[in-house]
Amino acid sequence: MNLEKLCEEVCQLSKTVGKFIKEQKISIDDIEVKAKNSLVTYVDKMAEKMIVDRLTELIPESGFITEEETSTKIGEQYNWIIDPLDGTTNFIHSVPCFCVSIGLRRDNELILGVIYEINLDELFYAWEGSKAYLNGKEIHVSNTSTLENSLVATGFPYSDYEKQKEYMLLFQDLMKSSRGLRRLGSAAVDLAYVACGRYDAFYEYSLNSWDVAAGTFIVKQAGGVVTDFSGGDNYLFGKELIASNKLIQKEFLEKVKLYF
Repeated sequence: MNLEKLCEEVCQLSKTVGKFIKEQKISIDDIEVKAKNSLVTYVDKMAEKMIVDRLTELIPESGFITEEETSTKIGEQYNWIIDPLDGTTNFIHSVPCFCVSIGLRRDNELILGVIYEINLDELFYAWEGSKAYLNGKEIHVSNTSTLENSLVATGFPYSDYEKQKEYMLLFQDLMKSSRGLRRLGSAAVDLAYVACGRYDAFYEYSLNSWDVAAGTFIVKQAGGVVTDFSGGDNYLFGKELIASNKLIQKEFLEKVKLYF
């Protein structure tokens, strides 16, 4: 399989779907509530169908892990992990930060990731053995060497408040011990920004695989590191994640472990 060519096809698909999303205008009647603070629209569903249909053409035997469950087929070797519109709440409120996120897993390893941030027309991508790229230019994680000088991104859980106390204690600590904290509302975009060095680190809990599959792969191809809160590798399905450049990972992980 030519992964570079496949990545080109997925990049084009992401931009096509992104154009569709950007053209849509929704009303209050278009919004469905899946669970507390978890919203979906016909745009999410149509975008996912477009993605699944095209990816099925590219790898007919592949399966899917998708947010809207357009397909529940599981492939023996290849499985796509898809968020057709990461940042749906932003999209509904016309806040300009949302994206298409597509990752490909072969057996137990991620081998391709594409994130298309629609509003800035920024396409982040990588494939197995490649560097990481943004609109055709190679990107790298930052070279910031201390947490004190780091800009850190995070996200807030929509409904899982089981670790809220620990999360807020860590948040307060990082307010004082880092350069600052940001919350955009799209984990995929946060990870893409770590990959290109805009953020030095990102952490969050209560994440799903479709939120992070593409982004974690791109971060690693850009020279970064990704772990769970314990420093292990259960971040794709373990619902907790730290991504950073390698220089501050040890210091950042020690900080997280104080509270989790």
